[in-house]
Amino acid sequence: MVLTKRIICLANSRKLSGRCVAGIELDEKDRALGWIRPVSDRPHEEVSEEERRYQDGTDSRVLDIIDVPVIRAAPCTYQQENWLLDPGYYWSRVSYCPWDRLSTLLPAPAPLWDSGFSTYHGNNDRLPLGVAHKLSSSLRLIRVSSLTLKVFAPGAHFGEGKRRVQGSFNHASQRYGMWVTDPYVERRYLAMEDGRYEFGTCFLTVSLGEPHQDWVYKMIAAVVPARS
Repeated sequence: MVLTKRIICLANSRKLSGRCVAGIELDEKDRALGWIRPVSDRPHEEVSEEERRYQDGTDSRVLDIIDVPVIRAAPCTYQQENWLLDPGYYWSRVSYCPWDRLSTLLPAPAPLWDSGFSTYHGNNDRLPLGVAHKLSSSLRLIRVSSLTLKVFAPGAHFGEGKRRVQGSFNHASQRYGMWVTDPYVERRYLAMEDGRYEFGTCFLTVSLGEPHQDWVYKMIAAVVPARS
């Protein structure tokens, strides 16, 4: 019998040549449980297009309610939400999560893990690895009243012209600025000129990525715009 996890997909973000997919698990009575992050058995655990594909060939998207075949729990230090996916089966889209249901999934407002550690271009956007290893979670859903997106080339002064999208927002009395890895947002805003763009009220999925040079970086893995 195939073991499956039913999740509300709340992230399908860029990760190396694949994606990082994550969502909140639903039980048999449609009640929200904890976070689930399906991962592959590759060294960096990214999920390929083939692995996350539905039987009709389409890709999973944020707010899809999905049955994901898994093999076993695969927690790794602060990424306790990881489950090893079963690549032998298709993912199945069950239904779609209404936007207004997201408010029922929000935790009590709290800072996004520890604060006070920032990169040159960011704000409260990283943690020392030793601090991260003491954490028991790496995913958070929040709602912000205003999101500012900045499109620019962070390495321009060093002759590097690659542009990126950064999101800035206030949450739980803290100011944050971190890179966006939501591919749909990246695609839309990288097509625009360099500058700042006001996104307005939205839900964000914030994730702690893999360690890099003794740091763990916070990133905006998904942006879900408000609906009037």
